[in-house]
Amino acid sequence: MTFLLIGGAALALDALLGDPRWFPHPVRLIGAFCVWAEPKARRWLGDTKLAGMATVGATLSVTGFACWALVVGMETIHPALGMMTQIALAYFAISMRDLKDHAMAAYDALDRADLAGARGAAGMMVGRDTTDLPEEGIVRAVVESVAENSVDGIIAPLFFIALGGGVGAMLFKAVSTMDSMFGYKNQRYVNFGWAAARLDDVANYIPARLAGGLIPLVAWARGLDGAGAWRIMWRDGGAHASPNAGIAESAFAGALGVRLGGVNRYDGVEKQSPYMGERTRPLWRGAIREAAGLMVWLTVGCYLVLAALLLYL
Repeated sequence: MTFLLIGGAALALDALLGDPRWFPHPVRLIGAFCVWAEPKARRWLGDTKLAGMATVGATLSVTGFACWALVVGMETIHPALGMMTQIALAYFAISMRDLKDHAMAAYDALDRADLAGARGAAGMMVGRDTTDLPEEGIVRAVVESVAENSVDGIIAPLFFIALGGGVGAMLFKAVSTMDSMFGYKNQRYVNFGWAAARLDDVANYIPARLAGGLIPLVAWARGLDGAGAWRIMWRDGGAHASPNAGIAESAFAGALGVRLGGVNRYDGVEKQSPYMGERTRPLWRGAIREAAGLMVWLTVGCYLVLAALLLYL
């Protein structure tokens, strides 16, 4: 019953409000703590995995204690305030509305034949260079981002809300934030960021597979290729460098009947990513709208499945 209320209210707030840029988002506080902790850990422990592990441990400890203390403090005033605080924390962990808005901004720009605007919108979603992308490259970037972020921006937060309420959701966001800040395989972070990257893989492991089980069903209900989503996920999902991202991306590719993956450019350096899916139709701008719709219904499906599991198991 708690998940029904917290998760449902958080999803409703996210659908209504999104992520207002003027509001001080808790993730920015987590990021600020990471920026403060990193040089101290490096100074005390060097550029090592141990320093990264210490930073991860400190960030999770501070985030968990701060959120727990806030909830308990509000509950001592009134139980309803404690519940409202948990809802607020859960709301901050979900990014369905923002993901949809960013994707549709790229779609709308392409629909106006505004290629520069579409490239800019895609650049807000992905780390690759987008300044010279053709329309197909923009569509691929946006669809891949929608698929991957469906897991860590929606399904995983809902999963951790089910496990630990608003505090659980913010602990997951701390993991995700550390991975986005430290989880690079470059010279600076190959050792220091190891713990953050591995913990993010672990945290997303079950949510990614939950998404993998739901995407074919949701695709079928939406009139897309549910059987193709299932087949392509099993065939291509393991080819991705991430143990989790490939599951959602390959399932989306199968559902939409497109081929994802290929050459991406990062700071002028080309990098080949594995292909996922079959090119049964071209990557045209309508695929963005279909991917965004699939993501929204995947969110609803995940909420209902988790609620049913908690009610009947």
